[in-house]
Amino acid sequence: MGEFLATYGFLIVTMIQAGLLGLSLYFPLQAGQLSLATPGFYAVGGYAAAIMLTHPSLSGLRDALGQFVFPVTWLAAALLCGLLGLIVGVPALRLRGIYLALATIAFVEILRVVSLNLSITGGAVGIFGIPQAFDFGDRWQYIWVFGPLLILTLLFARQLEKSRVGRAFRAIREDELAADAMGVNPTYYKVLAFVIGAVLAGIVGAMSAPFLNTWNAKQGTFDASIAVLAFVLIGGSRNIWGPVIGGALLTAIPEVLRSLADWRLVINGVVLVIASLYLPQGIVGALTRLRRPPPPQRPAGLERAEVKP
Repeated sequence: MGEFLATYGFLIVTMIQAGLLGLSLYFPLQAGQLSLATPGFYAVGGYAAAIMLTHPSLSGLRDALGQFVFPVTWLAAALLCGLLGLIVGVPALRLRGIYLALATIAFVEILRVVSLNLSITGGAVGIFGIPQAFDFGDRWQYIWVFGPLLILTLLFARQLEKSRVGRAFRAIREDELAADAMGVNPTYYKVLAFVIGAVLAGIVGAMSAPFLNTWNAKQGTFDASIAVLAFVLIGGSRNIWGPVIGGALLTAIPEVLRSLADWRLVINGVVLVIASLYLPQGIVGALTRLRRPPPPQRPAGLERAEVKP
């Protein structure tokens, strides 16, 4: 078991990380919002943790907190990304559909350019030598960091779906005008879903910075936005397990096929195309349809009775 984790532990942690990022996009989608801002909040959370763990002016705080400095960075990233999500979400969520997607892509690009030009973020080079919670050779132990977060997020998402807030999300997603007419405040709930996704992405970023040992502007790019969207669409956007399965699958395929060199990227693209064409509701949606019992059929020869006036 130890040898297996030493070999594949990094990949397993990366798969869990991808599932969490997919879930951060899942929450806005539940309220009918196509937001591609997840990598931006992920990058902000990572920068917050990296600065707190490496900046010379914060050495006294690090010494005082000891190992508790890592949970403190998670909390700081959650608060920062929640506030940023609120500031961005209130004006941006007045947009809908592709216009909201374009606005959130612009947000990600703005953060990337800003991080490239700030000295505190290390500019284009980034921040290196970020202290780790575990030894560098035992990074598979980050399973005990990302795994509980994934479990807690799934439990939270399940309870949210059953709550009044979850019902409001579904009502807005299905018909915003009808939901508004029934007394549901669309702006409030859309911003709430956006902030929940931002907080989760920020925490994942704060956990990922020590895990990767380095952090730079490449963590939050347009390509990353499309990758996270693919996690949700391939796995399924109507079930909490969809982003998790999609993220794990699309992260594992290139690594499993690494022996095929560049052909592994071609196969990964083929999987995306096939899934988009034949699994419009994602993998979880297809499995749900297979488990659903077929509709009852009328006996042969039985005709519908005609009702005469």
